[in-house]
Amino acid sequence: MTAPVRILVVDDEPDVEALVTQKFRREIRKKEMEFVFAHDGQEALDLLETDRDVLMVLSDINMPRMDGLTLLTHLDELHRELKTVVVSAYGDMDNIRTAMNRGAFDFVTKPIEFDDLEATIRKTLLHLDEFRTLQREKAEAELARATLSRYFSPSVVNSLAQDANLMKPGGDRREATFLFTDLTGFTKLVESTDPDIIVELLNRYIDGVARIVFANDGTVMKIIGDAVQATFGAPVAQSDHAARAVKSALEIDAFAEEFRSDWNARGIALGTTRIGVNSGEAIIGNFGGESFFDYTAYGDAVNTAARLESANKVLGTRICVGVSVAGNIAEFSGRPAGFLLLPGKLQSLESFEPLPPEIGASGQMEAYRKAYAQLASGDPAAKQSLAALMAELPDDPLTLFHLQRALGGATDTIVEISGK
Repeated sequence: MTAPVRILVVDDEPDVEALVTQKFRREIRKKEMEFVFAHDGQEALDLLETDRDVLMVLSDINMPRMDGLTLLTHLDELHRELKTVVVSAYGDMDNIRTAMNRGAFDFVTKPIEFDDLEATIRKTLLHLDEFRTLQREKAEAELARATLSRYFSPSVVNSLAQDANLMKPGGDRREATFLFTDLTGFTKLVESTDPDIIVELLNRYIDGVARIVFANDGTVMKIIGDAVQATFGAPVAQSDHAARAVKSALEIDAFAEEFRSDWNARGIALGTTRIGVNSGEAIIGNFGGESFFDYTAYGDAVNTAARLESANKVLGTRICVGVSVAGNIAEFSGRPAGFLLLPGKLQSLESFEPLPPEIGASGQMEAYRKAYAQLASGDPAAKQSLAALMAELPDDPLTLFHLQRALGGATDTIVEISGK
């Protein structure tokens, strides 16, 4: 049942209460309206301090102690959400003009025509209802924007605000690039470290990773513990989604290494961050229905990105991307890592380690590519080439990985990745 509209009438004339009650008796009986009364502005202000259900004020102008114009000034300062209609003598345009300048919504003249008063009240209440609806919709929109800002970059949020259909329940099949991160050894660290330190560390780490994703107009789809799943190219289409994902991966790697160094200096044995990236088709959308927001992606391309993240454990790399990613970037900077036999796959997947351009174009990386090509073709000289490169890059895990394989008799670059 809808609560009755509560109206405060402020007038010092003794018969006003009886006249108003008589005129609106049907509305009062049907509990559509309620009226409360005050005899001057000060009494009205005192009443409003305790009566929070009043929606509208109907006030005379000429009253003792505090007149209607002074009351309007106080209402504008203390109760701006209320709508006020003033009552003034016919022809008293100076006071009416002052009242309107002080925030009155409308006015009626004396002697009061009650049909006119009823129409004015209903018009005022309709305006108030529309105003409150707009305020509610604005608050809901701001809450929705704040919620979306936890998942999407500001530019993506703006796009969603302009086209609400992008976030309706359901999904569609589309091309995108998927990025997975994982912080090595974090579970053991949680078991052996003070909770306050873990909270501080994880909050700063997740915030740093998310900021990088957002800076490249990506979407944070899931955060599970220390792991982050992000997508580029959805919900807003991006022709360069692969390049944005690789740029994010390199920036996350740089951030994570600096972050790890800082915490290591504090005596916390924080591990490296592994990153997997893959492009392809997936079903992407809001699968949470009307009552729960779960913007996510399903498909083989997504699962493969997660497998590539895990492949770093075997390869010794920190970033591993699929050929679908490298092939979608015109000037991809990186080096081949191997043809990976991922769990559950019959065909091997060509993978790469993306590198900053200055490193990717270096002489050592060119020497690596030649040694890798020798190993891929079964050339016995691969062992000598990889060993020579190790002398120049003693801390390069990928070169060491393939050298150990070659020394063990491998004559190709097909690598089996066991487990997840």
